[in-house]
Amino acid sequence: MKRRFNPYTLPPWLRTTRAVCAQFIIPFCVFQGIRTILIPTTFDVLLLAIFIMIAIAFRLEVI
Repeated sequence: MKRRFNPYTLPPWLRTTRAVCAQFIIPFCVFQGIRTILIPTTFDVLLLAIFIMIAIAFRLEVI
């Protein structure tokens, strides 16, 4: 049985770090998306995919 994630069990410094990352991931995705459209390289596409996966994980409260 999967245990439900509870962010309040985390230490305060980790909760703060998680909140800051959640606020900055969407602007990073937008910037990386624009950069990937203008200068598409393999690294840019992979980085954009990683950023999108992290944004989805924050949105679904997986991490």
